[in-house]
Amino acid sequence: MRPPAPIVPPQAVAGRALTLVVAIMSFLACLTVGAVTVIHEAATDWSNDLVREVTIQIRPAQGLDMLREIDKAIEVAERQPGVGRVAALSDDQTRALLQPWLGAGLDLDTLPVPRLVQVAVDDVTAFDLGALRQAVSDEVAGASVDDHSNWTDRLAAMANAVVLAGIAILALVLGSMVLSVVFATRAAMAGNKDVVEVLHFVGAEDSFVAREFQRHFLLLGLKGGIAGGVCAIVVFVVLGLLADEATGFAAMEQAMALFGGASVGVAGYLGVLAIIFLVTILTAATSRLAVRAHLRRID
Repeated sequence: MRPPAPIVPPQAVAGRALTLVVAIMSFLACLTVGAVTVIHEAATDWSNDLVREVTIQIRPAQGLDMLREIDKAIEVAERQPGVGRVAALSDDQTRALLQPWLGAGLDLDTLPVPRLVQVAVDDVTAFDLGALRQAVSDEVAGASVDDHSNWTDRLAAMANAVVLAGIAILALVLGSMVLSVVFATRAAMAGNKDVVEVLHFVGAEDSFVAREFQRHFLLLGLKGGIAGGVCAIVVFVVLGLLADEATGFAAMEQAMALFGGASVGVAGYLGVLAIIFLVTILTAATSRLAVRAHLRRID
């Protein structure tokens, strides 16, 4: 016995077109999630690195013995709990920092250049920034402590802005997909108008008709979501391989220097799975609501 023919033909041209549209939208949504994940993780790493290091800055002054003050600053920092390695920047390191702005061959003895002491924090919970700042102010002439709070605040603001922008882009992409599903559902119902109306007037429940369309579009959404997600995963893997190798691409080298790599990590791949699930559910739910709205208009 042959199974009953479905209300919505599974191989309709509109169905294939919708599958392609859903795949493209899923691909763009997955790329957005991956990009947000990479940037957010990079910003978090930068913030953690800055939190684990503070800088003591000693400003030059008339009659100030810079070497003695540097030694005192190192001694003060090493006494603080939670502090690890403490080291002053050498003359060569200071020249390297100033070279992009002042050029090479600088004579530090003739320039009023502040000297820097880097303090690495091993135990953030035990470290007391206020105590270090007070001790440096009391014992080291012309010195101050920079905890890079301005940079960490800017990084946090940037990460939050990227997340919000990603959410906005994701909402636009998913909204466009929902509209496409609504139009495709209406087109499918228009193409099967006689069948739908006959079923409706002979007493078929609206839930039965809506369920048939929902099943059809659920499969389309699943196929499109998987296709878009797989393409996005391929892009992530290729970018990860390019980031791990010396490709010679200037753009990739700049991205690695800025973000420390292009791998989306576990969070990015979980985001792809979430997008596939969300796209599938949205496609099925949207088609069901569109069918029910159309059937109410028939009444």
